Amino acid sequence: MPQRPPRPCRAPACGGKTTEQHGYCQEHEHLATGWQRTQQGKSSSVRGYGARWQKLRRVVIQRDGGLCQPCRQVGRITSFDAVDHIVPKAEGGTDSHDNLQCICDPCHREKTQQEAARARQRDA
Repeated sequence: MPQRPPRPCRAPACGGKTTEQHGYCQEHEHLATGWQRTQQGKSSSVRGYGARWQKLRRVVIQRDGGLCQPCRQVGRITSFDAVDHIVPKAEGGTDSHDNLQCICDPCHREKTQQEAARARQRDA
């Protein structure tokens, strides 16, 4: 299989070339989010989302009425797509009921981008 051509580094104002999957040159590879590489290929059960998580997830869905909680806080009624950790496990969050919420895909994407930005700032 032919190799992909080098692409510009994703770090602002770098311009370096890279062939790495994460999109950063060697100088900026620390900016890549590590969860994708470390979790790749692992089953949900191995990642900590087995039977206990499924039961906890059902409880949270029932508690939140299957509605996206961030949308609800701003007056929108939207059905949920996932159960999310309010404080991510990577930042010290737990699986406790008060740290879980139902969330829709658009809210989840926005929240994940904010978390990734915080992680990049910590790593910089």
